[in-house]
Amino acid sequence: MTQDRRITLITGKDMPSPDSESSLIVEALASLGVDSEVVVWRERRDWSAAQLVVLRTPWDYADHLTCFLAWVTHVASVSHLRNSEDVVRWNLNKRYLLELARHGVPIVPTEVPALSDKVDPKWFLHDFATRHRTNEIIVKPAVGINANGAVWSVPDDPALAQHLSTLLKTGDALVQPFVPSILGTGEVSLVFLGSSYSHAVRKLPKAGDFRVQDNHGGSVQAYAPSAKEIETARAALAVAPAPTTYARVDMVDLHGTPAVMELELIEPELFLRLSPTAAEILARRLMIELDRQSDD
Repeated sequence: MTQDRRITLITGKDMPSPDSESSLIVEALASLGVDSEVVVWRERRDWSAAQLVVLRTPWDYADHLTCFLAWVTHVASVSHLRNSEDVVRWNLNKRYLLELARHGVPIVPTEVPALSDKVDPKWFLHDFATRHRTNEIIVKPAVGINANGAVWSVPDDPALAQHLSTLLKTGDALVQPFVPSILGTGEVSLVFLGSSYSHAVRKLPKAGDFRVQDNHGGSVQAYAPSAKEIETARAALAVAPAPTTYARVDMVDLHGTPAVMELELIEPELFLRLSPTAAEILARRLMIELDRQSDD
C-alpha cells in the first residue's frame, strides 16, 4: 500500500487534561507545507499507510499498557515511529533511573522494589528511611504518568506501607526520599528537540501539595536553566538506547545540585506555548524525518 505523506500525531482518548500542543504542531507543519493529522492511538486503521507516526499526547496509555505496547510494536514494524520503540520500552519503567545513576548522572535517590521481590513493605520503608536518612518518603508506581498514584508520607505510616503493598501486587514501585526543594523552587523541565536544547520551564505545586502537574493544580513559568542543568540533562539523554526526536528532562535541586527526577521520552508535554520558536523547530525536525523515510 502506498504510504501517506501526511505526518500522524498520536493522542489519547481518555485524557487527564486537554491536549493544547498538537494543534500548535499541526499549524507549524502547515506553514511549512506539510500535511498532518491528530489521531487517537486506539483508533482502528491501517497504520502501514502512515509514513511517520509521532507519539505526542497519548496520555491514557498507562491505563491500557498491554494494548499500548502491542500497538507500539505493531506500528514500529509497519511504519516509522518516533520516538522509537526501543526508547519507549526503556523509558516506560522508571527503573531506568538506576541506569542513569550507574552512568554517573545525578538522580534523586531511587529504589525500585519489584513485583517478584516479595518485600515486607513496612520493613522496606523503615530500612529505606534509615539508609537514606530521610523522614519523608514518596512511593509511586514505576510505570505511570502525571504523578498518579504518588503518595508522600512518613516511613512508619501504615497507609504508606499499604500503598506500597498494593502497588507491588501488580507491578514495580518507585521509592524516593521526598525532596523539600520541590515546595519552594519546584521542578524544572528542559526540552530538547533532536540533540539540541530548546527551552525550559519551572513547574510549581499549588499550596499544600507536592505535585507540579497542572491536573493537580500546579503552575508553570518560563525558566532560564544554568549551564550545569543543561549539562546534566545532556548526560541523562546520552544514556537512552537511541537518539530522540523530542525529550524532556525533569530535574530538582538536591542539596544545591541539579538531580534528574524523570526522563520524559514517550509523550511529554513540551510546553511549546512558552517558546516562540519551539513548535516550528519541532515541525522542521519532523519534516526532515519524513523526507528521510521517503528517501529510504
